Amino acid sequence: MKLERNFDILDQNVIEHNHEVALSIKRNGKWENFSTNQYKDYADNFSYGLLALGFKKGDKILTISNNRPEWNFADMGMGQIGVVHVPVYPNIGPREHRYILEHSEARMVIVSSQEYYDKIEPHLKEVPKIEAIYSYDKLEGVHHWSEIVELGKKNKAKFEKELPKIKKSISKDDMLSIIYTSGTTGRSKGVMLTHNNFMSNVMDTRSLLPVVAGDRWLSFLPMCHVLERMVNYLVQAKGLDVYYVESIDTIGENLNEVHPHGFATVPRVLEKLFDKIMLKGKELTGIKRSLFDWAVEIGMNYEDDPARRSTSYDFKLAIARKLIFSKWNEALGGELKVIISGGAALQLRLAKLFSAVGIKIAQGYGLTETSPVISVNWGEYPNMQAGSVGPVIDNVEVKIAEDGEILMKGPNLMVGYFKDPEKTKEVIDEDGYFHTGDIGKIENGNLWITDRKKEIFKLSTGKYVAPQIVENRFKESPLIEQMLVVGEGEKFAAAIISPNFHYLHGWCFKNNVKFRDNTDLIRHPKVLERYQEEVDRINKTLGRHRQVKKFELTCRDWTTETGELSPTLKLKRVHLKKLYKTKLDHIYGYTEDYGDLGLHK
Repeated sequence: MKLERNFDILDQNVIEHNHEVALSIKRNGKWENFSTNQYKDYADNFSYGLLALGFKKGDKILTISNNRPEWNFADMGMGQIGVVHVPVYPNIGPREHRYILEHSEARMVIVSSQEYYDKIEPHLKEVPKIEAIYSYDKLEGVHHWSEIVELGKKNKAKFEKELPKIKKSISKDDMLSIIYTSGTTGRSKGVMLTHNNFMSNVMDTRSLLPVVAGDRWLSFLPMCHVLERMVNYLVQAKGLDVYYVESIDTIGENLNEVHPHGFATVPRVLEKLFDKIMLKGKELTGIKRSLFDWAVEIGMNYEDDPARRSTSYDFKLAIARKLIFSKWNEALGGELKVIISGGAALQLRLAKLFSAVGIKIAQGYGLTETSPVISVNWGEYPNMQAGSVGPVIDNVEVKIAEDGEILMKGPNLMVGYFKDPEKTKEVIDEDGYFHTGDIGKIENGNLWITDRKKEIFKLSTGKYVAPQIVENRFKESPLIEQMLVVGEGEKFAAAIISPNFHYLHGWCFKNNVKFRDNTDLIRHPKVLERYQEEVDRINKTLGRHRQVKKFELTCRDWTTETGELSPTLKLKRVHLKKLYKTKLDHIYGYTEDYGDLGLHK
């Protein structure tokens, strides 16, 4: 069945994949299941309820919610009658929430919990267009979303015959959603996406995902993230049963309960998972430790191209998988077929290692503006090549501009930015090509991303530095959690390093390094010496102009809550440069008074 609108998925599944567990979520220690028919009933009644409230095609409803079945009921219910869904990240700042509430022209707000209600409530009186706020959880003094469903049931007779006509009138080119970009450099832009933007992406990737109807999918990336939104549609379109985690802290537990066949994630989650595995490995002793280290080395040398793997290597790999990697697989539920990774560059070592373990990482590339997939690693070599983002998907056209920028056009390209035609013209040229802002190349049939166009900087020596490449190399170190590489117009590249404090505290304990707090810790001579050793070691793997000549440590983690990372865990470079301006001035010698900043030169 060809899917052109989001609700076509639900209509298809009622006929082809009518499951007892279509959607499930763990709440209060128990899994709560919803069948395909229940899903359909909730969506229809939500549509009836909105119609009874006077909602019509083009109206907007803003949601701030965790992942849950109710999100789908509301999303499908809106889509069926042409109401535009505006899902918003909960962890953006109050000024941004206030801006989106007004800019989106939403008539209604739905939140999932008291926490999110408290973030939005102060702004409601300032935005007169908002008529009501509802919640998924039962909150005192707040309308419950079930009131809309119950209103729909009461008006079913009135709208039951009308709904099929309304659905038929919804074109694939009608707007389905406005997703506000996370805004690493400035105010968020509202990306207008149609039904066809999403559904063309679903149809063009459906055959690439190695799962089948009846398989289980675990969901934990925020549904307001364009990747999780599209993947949520994709796996439902393939007839999978979708399980939503209880919270981000219970992913490990939920993996071992659900035994999923796949999930989508961002590289940072995989990096943290890898760090935990490595920490456990370092606790081993004797022959177990030796076997662990041997297996990791085997994994790091994995090649996707079978022709580049010797018979001897494959034999060793088989042993490593049996003795060591099988346990890693079991820790992830034991039945994984694929992990989808997107949102940022995946470290090459992780791509190789997971392939060696026997778990395929389908690293994709795209943006919110492209709904999102432009290309993706899939299957076997040459479609699966670690370090690349795979072949460009069907029906999407990509070309590389003279300056190396990736340009694309296709049915998944956004309509434009909401109420911002000028910004739209800046990124979509007269020939209809979207300028991604990423630098890349097409080689061996695959697309390779080298950096962000706006982030590449030029040293005073005339050499160009792509900071993401350098940062990703350094983040392979267990000592480094995050890193900002700078140097525009300077003689050399330098960095602000946010340490992996969990690992660093353990190192200090083993090496008898005493400290009062993290501020004291990052000034300790032994700590600075250890980081200098690490920087020197990694610098040897980089070209001379890319090497980090000076660095400084920070005394705290960088998070979305404290503003250093975007909701999709990308560095907010402009903010970080302002935040650490004094430290950067010291690094480059604009002041000779280093004070108590703990600068390491």
